[in-house]
Amino acid sequence: MVDRSKETLEEKKARVQKIIERLRQVYPEAKCALNFSDPLELLVATILSAQCTDERVNQVTVELFQKYRSAEDYARVELAELEEDIRPTGFFRNKARSLKALGQMLVTEHGGKVPDTMEALVKLPGVGRKTANVVLGNAYCKNEGIVVDTHVKRLASRLGLSDNSNPDKIEQDLMRLVPQEQWTLFGHLLIWHGRYVCQARKPKCGDCVIQDLCPSAE
Repeated sequence: MVDRSKETLEEKKARVQKIIERLRQVYPEAKCALNFSDPLELLVATILSAQCTDERVNQVTVELFQKYRSAEDYARVELAELEEDIRPTGFFRNKARSLKALGQMLVTEHGGKVPDTMEALVKLPGVGRKTANVVLGNAYCKNEGIVVDTHVKRLASRLGLSDNSNPDKIEQDLMRLVPQEQWTLFGHLLIWHGRYVCQARKPKCGDCVIQDLCPSAE
């Protein structure tokens, strides 16, 4: 058993690189699970994914993205109609209000286009840092931060990479350990590993390729 309680920052960074290398071999196809063809679609899908599975969102957006092709479409639609269109994703009233307000703000302040900066994105209705990171990393290939969802939060704790429970603080901890060019990739790898192996209720430690690098497994 390796005692990682006195691990230095540099030792932790080296361990993180080993984690990344091994997970890349296991999940070479790791990417965003939401289906999209442009930044607006990804932004909408990410907002809909709150408290909803990616699979359900992808089912809903098949028709949604055929009907709503621009920010103007979301800005103009009647709220009740939009609510029905996204009802299966849950919390549809709040999400519909956010999407309509989002469409209006994109039209009035950004020419109908989704901005490509963190500062502008987080000012949009229904958009926080996590959503902005998803859009920047996957639609614009910009590594501005690390997506911290429930999987990343769980694995960051189990792997001894963060002692925080606040997603923003976890993100800051991870950003200190992971090279910036790998921020988006790292989020994908932890999400995929959390989904398939390091699950919440019963992690499959016996099937884990990073078991020897994980203090929780030890």
